Amino acid sequence: MPAAPPWKMPPLIKVYEALGAIGDGRVRIIDDSRATVVSSEGDKSYDVETSPDLRTVASNDNASFWQGYLGYPGIAVMLARGFFRIDERAKAALTGISWKELNRRFKNDYAKTIAEIDSRLNGAGTDPADVRREAELVLEALRKFEPLRGTRRRPPTEKRKS
Repeated sequence: MPAAPPWKMPPLIKVYEALGAIGDGRVRIIDDSRATVVSSEGDKSYDVETSPDLRTVASNDNASFWQGYLGYPGIAVMLARGFFRIDERAKAALTGISWKELNRRFKNDYAKTIAEIDSRLNGAGTDPADVRREAELVLEALRKFEPLRGTRRRPPTEKRKS
């Protein structure tokens, strides 16, 4: 059986989203290998599996399935399992954000999404450079660690609200 390939590295915004998911309490650890992450709109739940050493990660989010990079649910679970020390101020600053709405509004132009987040952080009295620095540290740690792709799974479909 061939070794699993490493994940492509995600755009920086996916680290922001992962920190927001943790801050919002949307990450649920089920056992030592399984977890779920609820989307920012609450309409989807993503399944994430990791090996005990976090070396192998499988996630059924759209980015992981369609784009081939480690999506925010996988990053969030790795962080929740202790992969990297989470900066509490950065995590708190990124809570309560409707990421899907922002990404949709800016047509997945992540530079525009980050600019909007920077503006909101400034308005809340948080230095966006501090948040960016923390996210970049997480991304660099992921880059060095090179997590491997677990089993590829289709993303869930949207649950319609009645």
